[in-house]
Amino acid sequence: MQIIRTIRIITLLSLCVGSLSFCSKLKDDAIDNEAELADSTLFEIPLAGNAFITNKPERADEAITENGLANWTAVETVSSVYFRVGQAGRLYLKLRAKVAPADNSSTIRVSINDISKEVALSGDDYQTYHVGYFDVDSGYVKVDLQGLTKTGDYFADLSHILVGGKPTTDNILYANDPDYYYWARRGPSCHMAYTVPTTDPVEYYYGELIVPIGEDAIGSYFMSNGFSEGYFGIQVNSATERRVLFSVWSPHNTDNPEEIPSHLRINLNKKGDDVYTGEFGNEGSGGQSYLKYNWKAGEPYKFLLKGRPDNIGSTDFTAWIYLEDRGGWNLIASWKRPEISKHLTGFHSFLENFNPDNGHLGRRVLFSNRWVRTVAGNWLPIQEAKFTVDATYNAQQRIDAVGGIENEQFCLQNGGFFSEVIAPNSVFSINPPIEAPVIDFDTLP
Repeated sequence: MQIIRTIRIITLLSLCVGSLSFCSKLKDDAIDNEAELADSTLFEIPLAGNAFITNKPERADEAITENGLANWTAVETVSSVYFRVGQAGRLYLKLRAKVAPADNSSTIRVSINDISKEVALSGDDYQTYHVGYFDVDSGYVKVDLQGLTKTGDYFADLSHILVGGKPTTDNILYANDPDYYYWARRGPSCHMAYTVPTTDPVEYYYGELIVPIGEDAIGSYFMSNGFSEGYFGIQVNSATERRVLFSVWSPHNTDNPEEIPSHLRINLNKKGDDVYTGEFGNEGSGGQSYLKYNWKAGEPYKFLLKGRPDNIGSTDFTAWIYLEDRGGWNLIASWKRPEISKHLTGFHSFLENFNPDNGHLGRRVLFSNRWVRTVAGNWLPIQEAKFTVDATYNAQQRIDAVGGIENEQFCLQNGGFFSEVIAPNSVFSINPPIEAPVIDFDTLP
């Protein structure tokens, strides 16, 4: 009797589990069979400003162009589209694609979180394809696209995804202005503007930074000692090259350094060993200097900047970085900027990505031990800073950038499409550093 009773219990449990599984499948099927939403009711999200190749095998040709995803040939390639919704709920999704030549077809996988749906594509004219419904949380949503099968060389050209439903009824956000597509794919830059605790003229800015391990994506610029006329920090230029970069803007407003009149050019006073010097453009123009140096994430670096008028109508700006393996303080360069006679103003730091293909990757930096030294020789600590953002953020094209405090250090983070929001212009305070820097200015190179 006991054996029979046990068998009955097991059978009942199996039926219940099977029923739950069957009901779950019916629910999924019901979701997929809900009515298609009309294209006119959906938000059209262009891949040109909102997509990235997030997994790309060697020698693959996929690219995000001004028309969207192109050269889609590799099965291993994953492309991801990002947008932000204001509330959780059931999201409806379509996509706009074509497959050329006309007699070819393909099947692709569309995934959000752990839910995937397969879509069959055909035809060499753009058309919209029903994908289905997905449950999403508020904040940034990631849509992954991967090819499965194809009869020709290409899976498809894909220009847009189309989304609707409850999550899109409140505060949907994505890059919708073609003028911002490039900047949106780079991601929003963010800044810490330091409160200088004196009205006396300041001759030196001192600061330290550390890039946490794993936060040094290619294309990152971690700018430590910024001032009204330029910037000084470290960047990741490629998988094999890193730089210490110091630049000073010309007073002539142009993105083309060749247009700067000779009397308004930034002139080099001197430079350090192994330092390259030249000009830069595209984001203003001026004098640029950098040292190729394999700085490391997880290690702190010290920066010193000097600004002093030459008393004949120009100002000399000089930058040093402390590198233990290169003997201590290293001169990057000293530049003379014409048509200005002042000491340092505008102490700030910033974080940016300059590689639009890596805008989906996150980066973070910590700024600590910030000081200013007056002309009279007094060191004063920094304990307050304002978090600010760039035009991309302010235009609501993309808002994954935050600032704050971490372990008594000012912190900036951007990229990666995280959903946390810190209000721009928030002001943060730390306990002021106690021990002023000890620097022998007479022996600086």
